Parts: sequence; C-alpha cells; structure tokens
Amino acid sequence: MAETGHISVLAAEVLAGLAPKPGGTYVDATFGAGGHCRALLDALDGSGRVLALDRDPDAIIRGEALQKVYPDQLTILHAPFADLGQALTSWGVERVDGILFDLGVSSFQLDQPGRGFSFRFDGPLDMRMDHSRQSGCQTAADLVNTLNDRELADLFFRFGEESRSRKIARAITMDRKKTPFTTTAQLAQLAERVIPNRKRGIHPATKIFQALRIAVNGELDQLQQGLEAAMTALAVGGVLVVISFHSLEDRIVKQSFRMASTQPRVTGPAALLPQTQAAPLPFRQLTRKPIIPTQAEQARNSRSRSAKMRIIQRVAPADQSTVAGGGVL
Repeated sequence: MAETGHISVLAAEVLAGLAPKPGGTYVDATFGAGGHCRALLDALDGSGRVLALDRDPDAIIRGEALQKVYPDQLTILHAPFADLGQALTSWGVERVDGILFDLGVSSFQLDQPGRGFSFRFDGPLDMRMDHSRQSGCQTAADLVNTLNDRELADLFFRFGEESRSRKIARAITMDRKKTPFTTTAQLAQLAERVIPNRKRGIHPATKIFQALRIAVNGELDQLQQGLEAAMTALAVGGVLVVISFHSLEDRIVKQSFRMASTQPRVTGPAALLPQTQAAPLPFRQLTRKPIIPTQAEQARNSRSRSAKMRIIQRVAPADQSTVAGGGVL
C-alpha cells in the first residue's frame, strides 16, 4: 500500500546523535515536514534554540504551525543548506552545538503529482526543489528534451548509476522527435518499455528520476558546500548528523568526514624526515560504519530502507585545525 504520510527516518537515533543539551543551539538544515525539528525542540524543553532551513517554500509554509508552538526557540528560513553560513550570520550566531542534514526528497514532495518527483503519479516533469527561486532554471523536461543522447547517457550514469543509460538515452531522443516529454508518466512508460525486467521490484524509472532530480537541483554540489559550511559552524564538542539515501550522497559524506578526521599520510622524501608534532585533528568520527534503520522501522516505513546515518564531532578549535587542501575549519 502506498504511503502518503511523512515519517521521520531514524528519529530516535538522530536525537541520540545530537544529544541536545540545555541551552544549546542547533540547526535542522533540511526542515522538510518538521518531524526531526519538533523532536529536537521537545528534547530541549524550552532551554535552547533551533534554526531550521529548507529550500522548498512549501516546507517553510508547513513550518509556520510549529513556529507558533515554539515562538521563542524556533527560527525558520527559506534557504538551501549550501547557504548555511549566511543563514547563521543573519541569525546572529557563529558556532552551534549540533546540525542535522536529512537528505533526499520528502514524502510531501513525492506525494504531490504537481512537483514531478515521482513516477507513481502523472504530473509535469518538473523536479525543482525551489519552484520560487528556480523559476528561470531548467526543469527535468528541459533536460530530457534538449540534451543529446550522449549527454543524457552521461547524466543517467553519473547521477543515477544506471547501467543501461545509453539504451535509455537513445530511446528518449528517438521518442521526443515525435512528441516532447512533458509528464512523469511519459518518461516512466518509456523506462518500462526499454527496461522491462528490472530485478528486486525496483521500478525501471527509479534511477532515471533520481539522476534528473540531482541534475536539476545541483544536489551533489549543494551537499559538498553544505557539509563544509556545517563543519565550519560547529563549536568544539558539536556534532554533525547526516542521513543519506543513495550511494552518491553517502560517498560524499563518508569522504568529507574521513578527510576531516584523518591525519594526511606522509609520502615521498618527506617520509624520511624526523617526525614532528602533528596538529590536532579537527574532527572525530562517531560512526565508523553508518547507522541504518532497524528491521522494525523498515517494516513501518519502506522509504527508510536505503537510509544511512553518519556522525562527526568537532574536537579541536577552529583556529587550531585544518583539513586536506588547506581549508580552515
């Protein structure tokens, strides 16, 4: 049965990871439906503050009800998490005690046919996260109808890890000569025709839709920028909790956390020199392996099945630590 309500993924694990303390300052960088944010505010019990961000204006509207419940504790801003640094400046805060990223698409977005995120409904082939600020940006339909077959194949392979990307791209460029793609149903039906035997019950359009959504919204670049801004903003002892939903996201999170928490390896002639005192590592990973939902949670919420949560903690002041590449965190 299709799920229509939003259920916060790994809710208990998120609270355990953030470990909210009285009077603490926290950021929910992906407000979405507000489930994690409400749980965090409840845990603070009136003694801390939370800044919530979302690039989707519909999420900001949904957040107005929660803001009325916590008028002195909750601030909600319409902004992508890549702009976290600017958001904190406007909030008047430099360092925070915890930040949460819950990546991907919310159930509200998936369940609204007009947003074009899901192949389960027929709607416009749009996929823009922020339909107000991205009004002049390309939609998924624009990409499908204008990119050549090589560009489409590269997009599907890079952002969807789709092994049949070339076959799908060729079919798209042939079909659009007769009728341009304007709806999600058109693209989903093409995928069903071109890839009829997808294993494990995965819809053949899944990876195509993922790739287009990532491309339309620049999600991977946004994530890289957001992680850098978040780690810069953490106070000593502060933690960053990230929930990802596919391998491309998790790979970026894993690599970013590893670079920030691992001493660079000395190679070449420098390895023969006497060892000097290394600068303190700026961060410590609290999850060597990602936390995943329990079987019980996966049974309750099928959309949680691909979730992976990683946590990193700042352990050295910003002025004493650097990351690979020379960037000060």
